[in-house]
Amino acid sequence: MANIEIRNVSKSYEGKAVLTNLSLELIDGECFTLLGPSGCGKTVLTRLIAGFEKLDSGTILIGGQKVADAETGDSLPTDKRGLGMVFQDYAVWPHMTVFDNIAYPLKIAGIDAAQLRERTMRAVDLVGLTNLHERLPSQLSGGQQQRVALARALIHEPGILLLDEPLNNLDANLREEMRFEIKALQKKLGVTILYVTHDQEIALGIADRIAIMDETGAIRQIGTPEEVYEKSVDDYVFRFLGIANFLPVHRRDGGLFVGDSNEAWSGMTPDKNGNRFTAGFRPSDVILARDGNGLPGIVKRASFLGAQIDYLIDVAGSLIRATQPSHEAVARNLLLAENDVCRISLDSVQWFSGDIAVSNRV
Repeated sequence: MANIEIRNVSKSYEGKAVLTNLSLELIDGECFTLLGPSGCGKTVLTRLIAGFEKLDSGTILIGGQKVADAETGDSLPTDKRGLGMVFQDYAVWPHMTVFDNIAYPLKIAGIDAAQLRERTMRAVDLVGLTNLHERLPSQLSGGQQQRVALARALIHEPGILLLDEPLNNLDANLREEMRFEIKALQKKLGVTILYVTHDQEIALGIADRIAIMDETGAIRQIGTPEEVYEKSVDDYVFRFLGIANFLPVHRRDGGLFVGDSNEAWSGMTPDKNGNRFTAGFRPSDVILARDGNGLPGIVKRASFLGAQIDYLIDVAGSLIRATQPSHEAVARNLLLAENDVCRISLDSVQWFSGDIAVSNRV
């Protein structure tokens, strides 16, 4: 088994707590993404799992074996933990060929030449570097260099792969390509992956499950990508996973209104008790019309972005974002311009209790 158990782990630096009593479990064979803002402790947790740092408190188990215990001071060496690691900087040796970079862990382990070549070439093929094994890193693209680092991490067939922002230095197209490749490799090899990132799109696209961390290092929610995106436990998670719209909805005089305005709320009914709520929704949840039913709005900005149009709309004094596929806007004669009056309805809403502070600078 290649599961990971984090039990009540804490870590501080110079008296400042980075992680406090954090507990987490990764299931054997899953791709688990740790998603949070920079500086929240994601990388620290990865280093603790790898054995590069010592725990202040708590224990870490890999495959049921205790590899770190703060109470006893026991810590299994990194090379005994059955891990492969890839980090943001490719960490490939510039003076070594692709083959030698990938083969290095086997060479250090004293693997005989015939087996070393066989396993290295298998890893080369696995990451799509066939016929490039004699090149130097300077002759490779950024994506190819990251494949070298990935192959080297997989060369000793680890049960667990730790990936810490491995795609950060790649352009958007390469990031997408490598994301697909990593997911395909994980399925093919059955390896357990802990993927650390601050990129919401990568996290949602690659994970079987996601843990959302906040700035304090606390975990706000764990679930499948669909669960955390469609059923966020609070507005922090909702905001962190993409562009978030919020409209205040108040119950008074037997009806529902948009905040303190006299504009009656038309749409889904809050699924919570109380009199003050916030409707959370994404730009893609907004359905636009020139007239008819729905909340009245005034277009404050219209931006053509090629495949879609991005609108900023004033609804009863609150600014919201809405997106519409360009072809749909043309087909429906719904190309809105600044100061146009429109109607909005919502395809989906997540309800939060109370009023949520929002900025009108969008």
